[in-house]
Amino acid sequence: MDLQLTGKTALVLAASKGLGKACAAALVAEGADVVIGARDRGVLETAANELRAHGKGRVLAIPVDVLDPKQAEEIVSATADAFGKLDILVNNAGGPPFGRFETFDDTAWKAAFDLTLLSAVRFSRLVIPHMRKAGGGRIINIVSLSVRTYLANSVLSTSLRMGVTGMAKMLSDELGPDNITVNNVAPGLFLTDRVKDAFPPVTPSGPTLEQMLATRAKDIPARRIGQPAEFGALVAFLASPLAGYITGATILIDGGASRGTY
Repeated sequence: MDLQLTGKTALVLAASKGLGKACAAALVAEGADVVIGARDRGVLETAANELRAHGKGRVLAIPVDVLDPKQAEEIVSATADAFGKLDILVNNAGGPPFGRFETFDDTAWKAAFDLTLLSAVRFSRLVIPHMRKAGGGRIINIVSLSVRTYLANSVLSTSLRMGVTGMAKMLSDELGPDNITVNNVAPGLFLTDRVKDAFPPVTPSGPTLEQMLATRAKDIPARRIGQPAEFGALVAFLASPLAGYITGATILIDGGASRGTY
């Protein structure tokens, strides 16, 4: 299926690895020109070279810290300057720490707010004028399964990511007349390097990585952990003209793990 993304311009944040990189890869494979942002210049350039080798669209790597308002303005402007427009924003950022409610003070809550909610607010605000100028656009927020189901010790992430989904719902109404859609994608467990690194080291007498993954996946109806490319494919679809009637939605991609009825 042609997603009609050739010639579109996308900005994907936290895109040097993991799910952000998978989103960028899917967009580039469909012919979109993509700016990828992350803090580590070396890792970012390596990711950009990999994307260029396997994609159809052009790739530009620009280091950015999503917590820095000036850097946010610079990468948005650089994206529009490099490709003449900005059609797609994928808001993504690393999650705040896990822990029980009582363990987090005001400083931790403010840091989580800046990282998880305010960064999405800031980048959305910055790209809207460019999208209006282009005649439409797509804002896609990567959130978490915790916005729909219980995830232990995720009070910071859950609270602030629910703020992101609330913002998206309000924005979808305001921006509908401008042909700009705003959606959230809530991932379950995906086989990223971060997930692999969370497992104990493999030893000759212990289980293999495959066995540990199978144990982790036994409670997921799909009986497996998701592949990042599957996540990227969903984001690419939501970024495409074919998804123009989907807005204000939070879409779970979790192999059925949430077991919710809505």
